[in-house]
Order: sequence, then structure tokens, then C-alpha cells
Amino acid sequence: MSDITLSGGTAVTPIPASQLFPWALFGGLLMLLALYFVSTEEGAARLLSGLEVHEFVHDGRHLLGFPCH
Repeated sequence: MSDITLSGGTAVTPIPASQLFPWALFGGLLMLLALYFVSTEEGAARLLSGLEVHEFVHDGRHLLGFPCH
């Protein structure tokens, strides 16, 4: 183990903002969709019928502080 050394010759290049922005936008939209299903899917703006989504995210609702009862 004593003959293993760390080579310091690796350079890290930053990602340009123009390439990062579409991925950040996509991730933000996914987060908003997840927040919709956790918070308001049982309310007046319901997209799906039934209680499947409500039961699927029920514990997450309580964990995030959204009332559902």
C-alpha cells in the first residue's frame, strides 16, 4: 500500500452556462411536477381521478407539511 501515489495532473474544465441551462430548466420542471403531485393533486385542480396518487404520496405529504386529512 505504501507505493500508491496520487497523481495531480488532472485538470477539471468548467461546464459553460449555455450547456448547463437546459438541464437546469428540465430539472426545475420535474421538481415542479413532483411538487404538484405531492401538494395539490387531491384539490380542485385534480388531473387524475381516484385516490391512487394521493395514497402513493401520502407519507411524503405529511413529511413536507401538506395537510391531507
